[in-house]
Amino acid sequence: MAKPIAEKLPEIYWRLYAAYGPQHWWPGDSPFEVVVGAILTQSSAWVNVEKAIENLKAAGILSPEGLLKVGLDELARLIHPAGYYNAKARKVKAFLEMLFDRHGGDLDALFALPLPQLRQQLLATHGIGQETADSIILYAAEKPSFVIDAYTRRVFPRLGLEPTSDSYASWQAMFSQALPPDVQLFNEYHALIDRHAKTVCRKAPLCPQCCLREVCRLAMGATAR
Repeated sequence: MAKPIAEKLPEIYWRLYAAYGPQHWWPGDSPFEVVVGAILTQSSAWVNVEKAIENLKAAGILSPEGLLKVGLDELARLIHPAGYYNAKARKVKAFLEMLFDRHGGDLDALFALPLPQLRQQLLATHGIGQETADSIILYAAEKPSFVIDAYTRRVFPRLGLEPTSDSYASWQAMFSQALPPDVQLFNEYHALIDRHAKTVCRKAPLCPQCCLREVCRLAMGATAR
């Protein structure tokens, strides 16, 4: 008899963890830096985001007060390495406007909100979609909201695991209903999925090297969707 998802997802996690070890996500010196990184990493490689963040640090403005005061054009110039810099500058400014208008610029006050209310406020902010909101909630606010990204949608259908609907909410529910609401678990699982997708479960997968090949529909020869 096939294992239920509630058994399969923990098994996949432990196989990934045994193969790759802890990933130490999210790289950032403060919760606010994580927030900025989550916005800047949209459609951008992390190595480029790091360059943009270093520019902000060198300018001495990587704080809510510092970024609020800097002009939009100057902010766009500083975050240029992250790509889509004009749009991302507006997104950072929109987050700051929400933070100061509703919480007096106090990030701790924002993060003190109950998770559903916090997520609602983030999603109501220009430039923050579901993946970015959940990244902020999980990695900066340290609340258990599972992050779904393109790597998740690549890896798990190959394993024969996917929700009946391809919506973000359905994917998130698949994980949230099968796993305990544990911040460290959600943190590590998402990081491990991304590590696996980047190194082995690529667009052209390297199945012989895969730590999941014994439980993978694609590796076992079935046609993956």
